[in-house]
Amino acid sequence: MKFSESLKKNKDFQNVYKNGRSFANSYLVMYVLDNHLGRNRLGISVSKKVGNSVVRHRLTRLIRESYRLSEADFRCGTDIVVIARTSAKERNYHEIENALIHLGKLHKIYHKAEQKAL
Repeated sequence: MKFSESLKKNKDFQNVYKNGRSFANSYLVMYVLDNHLGRNRLGISVSKKVGNSVVRHRLTRLIRESYRLSEADFRCGTDIVVIARTSAKERNYHEIENALIHLGKLHKIYHKAEQKAL
């Protein structure tokens, strides 16, 4: 991820949960909090309720890759925590990507970058 870091510490997750805003759709929940760092920090949480470790890691990879490929379209300077719901475990990459972009638009942190003509 070019413009982003991972959110790893529990206190950082708790800060976003406590002070951030959340929106949800049928596959994902997204919490967003401004961090004033000039770069995004992404945290991904997948509960054991979703499935075994293979399923949880697959979902984590799908969410991280969806974010990585559309990272330039997300506003900088935010902490983002994405939580996978149990309904997401049987979804493919495109459905997870669409769910992530949908939540980004609800939070008004996703704006499609304009493609420059060559």
